[in-house]
Amino acid sequence: MRGMDASGRIARGRPPGHSVGPARLPRGGEQYGTTRSRSERRGETGAVSTQKATNITWHEGHVERADREKLLGQRGVTVWLTGLSGSGKSTIAVAAEKALVERGRMAYVLDGDNVRHGLNSNLGFSPDDRTENIRRIGEVAKLFCEAGVIVFTSFISPYREDRDRVREIHGDGDFVEAYVAASVETCEGRDVKGLYAKARKGEIPEFTGISAPYEEPEKPELVLDTNAQSVEESVGELVGFLERKGYLSAR
Repeated sequence: MRGMDASGRIARGRPPGHSVGPARLPRGGEQYGTTRSRSERRGETGAVSTQKATNITWHEGHVERADREKLLGQRGVTVWLTGLSGSGKSTIAVAAEKALVERGRMAYVLDGDNVRHGLNSNLGFSPDDRTENIRRIGEVAKLFCEAGVIVFTSFISPYREDRDRVREIHGDGDFVEAYVAASVETCEGRDVKGLYAKARKGEIPEFTGISAPYEEPEKPELVLDTNAQSVEESVGELVGFLERKGYLSAR
């Protein structure tokens, strides 16, 4: 991958499921300034959705998902790219999108930074805001998926609980967790945006991998080891996975 140096290979043998960054305290521990659980605090702040609207009814349409997928010649799926900042999530996502569009497939990227310019512009990087960020984008990704689109989401999404919640709202086979695996050393060595340097100076609080935790996926459908792989190799592996699993053709 661009900007990679040999030192990035040191973490290749680490199994999925490892936590990166400072040790994570129990939900709501001293790190977050309260002894209550995150779930309790989210209920107070509204960071996680509870059904507030009343007198609403789900309105069924006249077009089935299968009709859309037949029209597009593919299966809708959410490919959830998760990993540290600088691991290559966005680079892989946009390259994979281009590769699929060139093959006549409908694909779209939902990028973490881009979404924070609009839909999630009112959210910061506190644990609760991160949870709400992922909840919102999970619901948006689900809509794309049900429309028959292959949607790549590029989000650090550091907490397993939040990623698992997104998986749960998707149907069987509609969610693919792709762990873009790169060590902190590899990502910090790239530091294209200069964020790690700022985090080391204390200029960016709650920076994942430095001053905030990242919980690696325990059983991802796909692992892209960008410590060693080039962008082209990672995209090839990702597109190959989608093809083998039948997502590039209608049901």
